[in-house]
Amino acid sequence: MNKNGPKLIHTCALIISLGCVVHANAEIAQAGGNATAPAKRYTFSWLFTDTSELKPRGGTTKGTPVQLDKAAGSAWTALQAQGLSKQERDRRAILAMAGEYRASFDFIEVAGFTPGYEPVRPYQSWGTEQVYVVTDEPDFVSLQHVMVLFFESDGQTMGPMVIKHWRQDWHWQARELTVYTGHNTWGKARVSRNAAKGAWLQAVYQVDDSPRYQSLGRWTHNASQSNWLSEETWRPMPRREFSVRDDYHVLVGTNRHTITRSGWIQEENNLKVVLLPDGSPDPAQPHVARELGVNRYDRIIGHDFTAGNQYWSATGVFWADVRATWRTILDERKSISLAEEVDGQALLMVMLGYASGIEAGGYDPAAGKGFINATLAKYLR
Repeated sequence: MNKNGPKLIHTCALIISLGCVVHANAEIAQAGGNATAPAKRYTFSWLFTDTSELKPRGGTTKGTPVQLDKAAGSAWTALQAQGLSKQERDRRAILAMAGEYRASFDFIEVAGFTPGYEPVRPYQSWGTEQVYVVTDEPDFVSLQHVMVLFFESDGQTMGPMVIKHWRQDWHWQARELTVYTGHNTWGKARVSRNAAKGAWLQAVYQVDDSPRYQSLGRWTHNASQSNWLSEETWRPMPRREFSVRDDYHVLVGTNRHTITRSGWIQEENNLKVVLLPDGSPDPAQPHVARELGVNRYDRIIGHDFTAGNQYWSATGVFWADVRATWRTILDERKSISLAEEVDGQALLMVMLGYASGIEAGGYDPAAGKGFINATLAKYLR
């Protein structure tokens, strides 16, 4: 391994800003196999479109091989136990998403609605990711995703690179939601007791722990799978999109989580929606396209996540303070808007940069809370 590999940890903010945080899909390695994929691979695509422009875009690096875990894990066994209450079985399905994974990300537009529409390049990439259980309570589970990446270049293994990724919180029978309303603005919605009965609210947060989207849904279970399907949800444009285009403003669609013996799958069905300045869909051309997304989390063994564990151990208290500050802000305000940049920097760059300093030099809670409050005050509108 490259002796200078750990220094790559501190380049994560730059890599994220370039949208190259994961590996090229063509380099996915099978368990015990080579790092090069077969020369031809079938992909759900546009059968009658004869153009090389539909070659998938995505990660630009070559990842090291991984070994898939073929055995059913202990979380799957716990999920299949007899005599569980509905809430407890749901909770175990959520907890089954924790662990060590090869995470792959595939998105493709399947329908276009603009005059003269031409299919755009699909998106494909992958990375190695650990999902940590931050909080495990009967009515609340919090899961933090952290990527730990190794790269192959000229016969050398480079890394690790550690990247704090997204977070998902799950609330049992929650009635109050923070919902995305477009143009980097979030508001509040409240549902009836009946609407929340038996449902779990999934709250998804950005890399910097600012809000992304929330939705209610219900888990169903059988011997083959556990499945959660969201209601229709508004979501901000993801980085994979806003880094390359600006012809729409919001994703509107559903989100499905499926738990299996060997991991879990997240499926998305999204409309790409154009908004007017007031946040309503443009009646003249509300939809640009529809996309399907499949994110697979395949459980792996033998991957070295030590650097991720060290990062989370060193910075966890800081990120807990960030979460607490956001909870206060969201509790006190009916709506929030966030600036995309302040002084030429996105919020995630500032927060990740501070966390890197903590990893190197330790955390002063008083100084950290002061930094969090001062930083968020600059970006909140």
